[in-house]
Amino acid sequence: MTQQTKVLQLDGDHLSIEEVVAVARKGWRIELTAEALATVRRSREMVEQMVSQQRVVYGITTGFGKFSDVMISGEDVSQLQENLIMSHACGMGEPYPAEVVRAMMVLRINALAKGYSGIREETLLHLVELCNRGVHPVIPQQGSLGASGDLAPLAHMVLVMLGKGEAEVNGRRMPGKEALEQAGMAPIRLQAKEGLALINGTQAMTAQLCLALYDARIVLESAEVISAMTIEALRGIPKAFDPQLHLVRPHPGQQESARKLLLHLQGSERTTAQGELRVQDPYSLRCIPQVHGATRDTLEYVWQTVTRECNSVTDNPILFTETGDVISGGNFHGQPMAFAADFMAIAIAELANISERRTERLVNPQLSGLPGFLTENGGLHSGFMITQYVAASIVSENKVLCHPASVDSIPSSANQEDHVSMGTTSARKLRTVVSNTAKVLAIEYLAAAQAIEFGHGALGAGTARAYEQLRKVVPRLTDDREMHPDLQMAEQLVRDGALFWE
Repeated sequence: MTQQTKVLQLDGDHLSIEEVVAVARKGWRIELTAEALATVRRSREMVEQMVSQQRVVYGITTGFGKFSDVMISGEDVSQLQENLIMSHACGMGEPYPAEVVRAMMVLRINALAKGYSGIREETLLHLVELCNRGVHPVIPQQGSLGASGDLAPLAHMVLVMLGKGEAEVNGRRMPGKEALEQAGMAPIRLQAKEGLALINGTQAMTAQLCLALYDARIVLESAEVISAMTIEALRGIPKAFDPQLHLVRPHPGQQESARKLLLHLQGSERTTAQGELRVQDPYSLRCIPQVHGATRDTLEYVWQTVTRECNSVTDNPILFTETGDVISGGNFHGQPMAFAADFMAIAIAELANISERRTERLVNPQLSGLPGFLTENGGLHSGFMITQYVAASIVSENKVLCHPASVDSIPSSANQEDHVSMGTTSARKLRTVVSNTAKVLAIEYLAAAQAIEFGHGALGAGTARAYEQLRKVVPRLTDDREMHPDLQMAEQLVRDGALFWE
């Protein structure tokens, strides 16, 4: 079985961030375990009993939000659910990429597979098939408050199940009904509770967090080896990474960053001892473990938080088949994800902040002792002058994007829903910050490789590999040339994780 056709078994309890990314980017197929399907059936039986008994239960026999006190007759419960989807599918802006849509789908499937939502087995399997057959609903990025879940984005996902809305199949956008026909599927008709079960959750923000965290982990490891290259180019002092120093301030991320730097610099003839060239390096070199390490610790915290959310029940009301309780609560509130996304954006942006300062040291002859802007014919040639401008521009953009969305709240639904998380905005911003940080690191990567070529001696075990990987695709800058393609190639190496090792 190839990696592209691997089947992921979902039981509602063990979905990892890596698996979400595999479904989103590698096309893994989804299946539900027999145990998960059994819990789904039991939960559905509970809904049907409540409808037949005409019990007053939010979203099943009542309206939604401010209309929660309006009773719905038995013959209208199905129409209620369809109306819910159509009325809530009012997102705006550019659509999410297919990878985000697929991540949303697998996360929603996993939440429903836990058996607390009252969806029918056939409806849940319809969503599974939608994902497996590559029918990707067109979902606008704007419109979620991140409480009452990601209502608007998830409603657009469900529209296609009804033969409405739009979908993308093999890169082509088409009406939802046509997309179902191409996939050999028929539209479904929602029954009691199902519309609410499908859209009341945090899957839009969590999907983006999963993808962002996966990418951030790679960017962080790339940052370690790129910074080690800069240390060699500037003849830095690796004694600042001595394990003794980091044992007495035992933050795990700091210790790991110091370990990685020494690993990448192992065998290097380009570094210096304390007092040999200078007594201390500037902070952007000497404090790499403290800065990168804090990002590592943040990533670990956020990773654990998001993993919990991947396996949580986040809709409302929640059905407990063992006790017969139906509880209206607030598990849809995205505050945990909002905080996580905002915290992670701040942490990953600091990798770009300190990287840009290292780039400045590389290109500034007053700080580096190297030819100005890393060109041998300065004046006629500008060399790396403007790449530092670009890094500074992107770092500044990150600082704007790191303003936390989670501190904002605007009441909705006639003040019934009077505090919201704005977590989906936080997650969208995080994705941009991670992408921007990869770009800033790519600039340092190119500059460090160029600077290394003005020196002599063997490179470290990790830095040599990173240097060689870059030079396979980007030659040394001798005369001025269009650098945009070089930057793109370097950025791709940073994103792919092709330059670090262990």
